[in-house]
Amino acid sequence: MAISPLNPKAYYHARSISLPSRPHPLIPEFDEHLCRLRASEATSSSSKSHKLTGLRDLHDCVHSFLLLPFTQQTLAQNRHEQWVDELLDGSLMLLDICGTAKDALLQTREGARELQSSMRRRRGSENGISSEVEKYLTSRKKVKKAIHKALRNLKGMEKECRFSALNKDPETHSMVSMLREVETITFTVLESLLSSIDGVTAQSKRSGWSLVSKLMQHKHVACEEAEANLSEFEKVDAALCTLLGHKNKSVNVVHVDNVHNEVAKLESSIQDLEEGIEFLSRRLIKTRVSLLNILSQ
Repeated sequence: MAISPLNPKAYYHARSISLPSRPHPLIPEFDEHLCRLRASEATSSSSKSHKLTGLRDLHDCVHSFLLLPFTQQTLAQNRHEQWVDELLDGSLMLLDICGTAKDALLQTREGARELQSSMRRRRGSENGISSEVEKYLTSRKKVKKAIHKALRNLKGMEKECRFSALNKDPETHSMVSMLREVETITFTVLESLLSSIDGVTAQSKRSGWSLVSKLMQHKHVACEEAEANLSEFEKVDAALCTLLGHKNKSVNVVHVDNVHNEVAKLESSIQDLEEGIEFLSRRLIKTRVSLLNILSQ
């Protein structure tokens, strides 16, 4: 009888997988990736692109885990169980969220490039860029609307898709728990990413226009701390709103340069996020295909 790579007493110590005396090397590797991601979610210092890289590595580990004979045998034997359907539904939901994030990043990047181009062409007439700024902000409203819809759907799915109870042997229970942990942390990171692209935080809601005006000044430590906690999306939105606030006044080169610098940083940030979400999407597709192939055997 084949020996399972999972321990019958498998649990997290904060949900960590306990291992047998001779564990399969994938199990501690999985644990390490998961713990890193949970730690990064607990701090604001980790960038979104860094978290996406962590997810990519975690899903690489999951794909290797699906290649294990024990994993494939267990999935094949339980193909008609509810928890298997839940895993498949979850993988499809994750791909949908990635698609929403990719669309939002693409639209924002295209709008940022058009804005940058307009600003370079009209260096001698700063007031003339107001229409381009308004065009960008209108595009952002459409992006935010799509994100709000996706987040509402995500919340609804979370309420509906409660995992079924498992009355299975401990090894199967441990395997399913691992896969569910991956799905949960992936949802968490992607939800955080969408909120970042949306560019609305509790802090910016509380501060309103006072924060917008403060972002363009650098006189107080509190202001600098507030700015440091904002995403590049929020900083650009704030800088553009400030610029529009001066459209009936004299818009000096400093205002335009501030906007130009923030938009340049945003474009660089978007590029990193697009690469991260694309790599993650490929791995999610790879995992889903592996699951479907195993279940069709």
